[in-house]
Amino acid sequence: MYVQQVFEMAELFGFETRNKYRIRDENGRDLLYAAEQQKGLLGFLGRQVFGHWRSFEVHFFDNSRQPVMRGAHPFRWFFQCLELRSRDGRLIGTIERQFSILTKRFQVHDAQGRVVLEVTSPFWRVWTFPFMRGGQERARVAKKWSGLGSELFTDRDNFLVEYLERSLTEDERALVLAAAIYIDLMYFEAKGEGGVINLLRN
Repeated sequence: MYVQQVFEMAELFGFETRNKYRIRDENGRDLLYAAEQQKGLLGFLGRQVFGHWRSFEVHFFDNSRQPVMRGAHPFRWFFQCLELRSRDGRLIGTIERQFSILTKRFQVHDAQGRVVLEVTSPFWRVWTFPFMRGGQERARVAKKWSGLGSELFTDRDNFLVEYLERSLTEDERALVLAAAIYIDLMYFEAKGEGGVINLLRN
């Protein structure tokens, strides 16, 4: 499936706007929508000043705009995490960033706190995130080229989410999907400035 960030004109002028995504199957059919929930002026300022360190919530909706699940990210300077819950509040699991210097590393935990998947993305494959278990790749999230205009002037990102093992549970699949958005917000979102303003400064 594909996770496509929705473009907003404000990004052309260097302002981080509320993040929204469309989740589609391989035939382009809409499956789900995800949106960072607005927190008014404080939320806007948090995006500009604190970037991915800010607290935020991402809500997932089906085609009928009914809630499916939500991810909550508390404000942290270190060891950031995303906690994923179902529509009825049941804990699905967490995605926790790990300390690393030359790689991007995080762990996926189930509701009982057990590590079910681990991700290490080496610096020479900065756009690919393999989800490993028992030495085998079980799923993959890969950032795809968004086009020259999108890459230069906005933060719009596209990701391919692949489930490589059929035995992945429904909760594990939900966590991998949420991880695609978590990866975007952690590693590819401009930290408080971007668009034309960022381009002119470089």
